[in-house]
Amino acid sequence: MRPDALSPLFATLDSLSGIGPKLMKPYARLLGREMPRVIDLLFHMPSGFVDRRARPLLAEAVPETDVTVEVTVEAHQPPSPGSRAPHRTYVSDASGDMVVVHFKIEPARIERMLPVGAKRWLCGRISIYDGMRQMTHPDRILDAAGVERLPAVEQVYPLVEGLASGHLRRAIEAALQRVPDLPEWIPDDVRAARGWPSFREALMRLHKPASPHEATPAGGPWRRLAFDELLAHQLTLAMVRAQEEKAGGRSTMGDGHIATRLADALPFTLTGAQEQAIAAIRADLAADTRMLRLLQGDVGSGKTVVALMAAATVAEAGRQTALMAPTEILARQHHETIAPLAAAAGLSTAILTGREKGRAREAVLTELAFGRTDLVVGTHALIQDDVIFRDLALAVVDEQHRFGVEQRLTLARKGEAVDMLVMTATPIPRTLVLTLFGDMDSSELREKPPGRQAIDTRALPLDRLDEVVAGVGRALASGARAYWICPLVEETDTSDLAAATERFETLQSIFGASVGLVHGRMSGAAKDEAMGRFARGETRLLVATTVIEVGVNVPEATVMVIEHAERFGLAQLHQLRGRVGRGDKPSVCLLLYRHPLGETAKSRLAILRESQDGFRLAEEDLRLRGEGDVLGTRQSGLPGFRLARMEWHGGEVEAARNAAAAQVRADPDLAAPGARTLHTLLHLQERDAAVRLLSAG
Repeated sequence: MRPDALSPLFATLDSLSGIGPKLMKPYARLLGREMPRVIDLLFHMPSGFVDRRARPLLAEAVPETDVTVEVTVEAHQPPSPGSRAPHRTYVSDASGDMVVVHFKIEPARIERMLPVGAKRWLCGRISIYDGMRQMTHPDRILDAAGVERLPAVEQVYPLVEGLASGHLRRAIEAALQRVPDLPEWIPDDVRAARGWPSFREALMRLHKPASPHEATPAGGPWRRLAFDELLAHQLTLAMVRAQEEKAGGRSTMGDGHIATRLADALPFTLTGAQEQAIAAIRADLAADTRMLRLLQGDVGSGKTVVALMAAATVAEAGRQTALMAPTEILARQHHETIAPLAAAAGLSTAILTGREKGRAREAVLTELAFGRTDLVVGTHALIQDDVIFRDLALAVVDEQHRFGVEQRLTLARKGEAVDMLVMTATPIPRTLVLTLFGDMDSSELREKPPGRQAIDTRALPLDRLDEVVAGVGRALASGARAYWICPLVEETDTSDLAAATERFETLQSIFGASVGLVHGRMSGAAKDEAMGRFARGETRLLVATTVIEVGVNVPEATVMVIEHAERFGLAQLHQLRGRVGRGDKPSVCLLLYRHPLGETAKSRLAILRESQDGFRLAEEDLRLRGEGDVLGTRQSGLPGFRLARMEWHGGEVEAARNAAAAQVRADPDLAAPGARTLHTLLHLQERDAAVRLLSAG
């Protein structure tokens, strides 16, 4: 169904001249696809640029800046045999002289590139060494013809081992020749107001910029391409929403008898924000249109209870609820929180993860199929084909950003006109709410339940590690429980970060059997056993990776140590910190960092010390690092945009959303002749959910 015009872009990369089987391997690593295609290369975004416009005389060159200088080759001084000294080439111009330094290159090759008496243009960075101008390993060595072809501004791209920058640039140049003139899909008023080029011209100018501004995410070419991606994403969300609305909804109204018993069983009073969210959800459930609502809440704001109250309303109407979580630990944590409250209110619950097998699994499936289970909590196991509900009315998806639209739809298809509640414990900036959840209504829980403790947050350098260990020892001796978070499971040759296994062994040698370990490579049963021992107090210091980031609830834990805190994002640090301060005792979070701290890391730790407001921290994280890390993408995997960068292009999300909404309102199936251009865009951006809807239509 893909438009024929796109065929040249979806050809495999080895269709380009000069790319054979040997080079396909590094390109596969670089582009993240086993058989990379021309479009993958064109969407490989630069990481920086070099301004080649500065062409001073040697005497005028500013040290430690990139320049292009015209020189005459005067003499060569090769190293003596067996020496580790570099090869020195002496060059000059009318204003002075300079030494060109090469290490570990055959003298004959250097002398061919720089023949004595010849004029050459050298691109690179000039430094001062022993009072002499020096250029080490020039980026380019060109003759007069070569300098004529030298771009004024040259993009710099991420690379992998086995792939030279020159080859990548030549491959991108060849790929650009494959780009067809495509019909315009951006609304005329949007494009005209911003002065954006066509799709083809935008790619050309991004990869071959005429000015430094065009080389950056702030420039028109990159902005236009980012808008394409945002528009395709918003079209997908709008089409999914339109399809769900077209399918109609079912009114689910309860009489309040289970919800009242549940409220009476709660050991606390609901906050105003919780009551508002519950009222909005009940109104959505009662309507004859399908609910699609996002429930955002800060750490410890009580989202699970809101979901449970919604399940109570559904059960009152004789229907069922499914709650899907991204990890087994989180699913079991939810079930442990929910089960006793549900039992007190007369709600029947079950859990279904990959660990439930054989007769235990069959028993859960039978109870669901006969409608004897009101609420099931689980992982991806809930969307397997053999999971059948008697009458699923409400699907709750926790930490939706770790799932895809397709998984959400698959769960919703387990019943008739299923209402959808999506929850996230990572407060999300408004820009990203529109980006990731543009098809949803939204509720926020900004209040903390009564009794939640403020957390004393401190930042300490790693060279004070012994003091921290001693402080943890004193806390353990007083009966406290503590977490110690490490970023890796085990040491690697390429990283000197503290590893959880090594730190566990070190701390166990000091504190003995009171130390436990949990990390993502353990089996589900082993993780649960380690967490259970910590929750019961059998171990009192838990060394862990970020597997405990969300959902883990041990009120007795009052100390959180995060090693190499500079490597984490604000939102993730806030989530980790939220594992303590859940009881009635004062809690502390120690952020251990390695010197020297970069400016971004320094700002991040300072903001975390100042604030415990997850919504403010999310906005700051977006400003400091960009959308991928705000939600953990670059650390744990999340929908990624190849072209759009929210810190640069977030201002375009609303325009993309409005354009998509207007188009889908006018033509929900994109069936009108003029919508063919949007078909092209959706295929180009590989928005699979939308393409499948178009195919089905």
